[in-house]
Amino acid sequence: MKRCSQICAILFELCIVAPVLFASQQAFAGGTVSLCLVRMDPYGADAQTYSRAGWGGGMNFVFPIKKYDNVLAATGGLELVNLLFDSFSFWDRQNGETLTQETDQNYCRLYFGMELGEHGRGFFRPHAGADLALVYYYISTDLVIPNDDIFSSGENTRENLSHEGRFVLGYDLSMGVDLNFSNTVSVDGGLKYLKSFWLPQQLGEGTVTIHPQYFQVYFEAGVSFDFLESHGW
Repeated sequence: MKRCSQICAILFELCIVAPVLFASQQAFAGGTVSLCLVRMDPYGADAQTYSRAGWGGGMNFVFPIKKYDNVLAATGGLELVNLLFDSFSFWDRQNGETLTQETDQNYCRLYFGMELGEHGRGFFRPHAGADLALVYYYISTDLVIPNDDIFSSGENTRENLSHEGRFVLGYDLSMGVDLNFSNTVSVDGGLKYLKSFWLPQQLGEGTVTIHPQYFQVYFEAGVSFDFLESHGW
């Protein structure tokens, strides 16, 4: 989990730098930065076999392009979703105590693409888009040994049995509706179809690669860059 957090931190920094570079160009006007909540469900055998539906969150940016009358916009963002958390307990005869094994799988995605739709000052702004993505899968298995000392306030002992991560490529197709309140606050919701390519089965434990697919329902709330600029950001 620590390594996954480090990778996500690096991707987050890239996600922060890119909007600054975009926003500094005169070709872009307006735009929004949003925080998002997502619910992701595996679709098809490849995804359903190795993951479960999960919740996550992230950050999203939209940069309308003046050249195309704000109908076309550049997009980018970062998401982190937990796709599997499984634990089971068993009796360890050697030590005479109950141990717990926990498996945690996380999905981190950095994406950039284009969005077609209304990005002006209107209130109701439907849109559709497509993104290319760099996806990082991370899975870790820990053994939790209980602390049975009644005179000790220490935590349980956690021993890592295995951990592995993989970078793969992917894409998404999206459609949604953005509600623009006075060109200040933006509320967006919609549906995405996501697919990853060439992921080693069980993250490297086999030689077969899979191409997992997912459906994602998302909700975003954010503010416009114009609002941030007017307040000195």
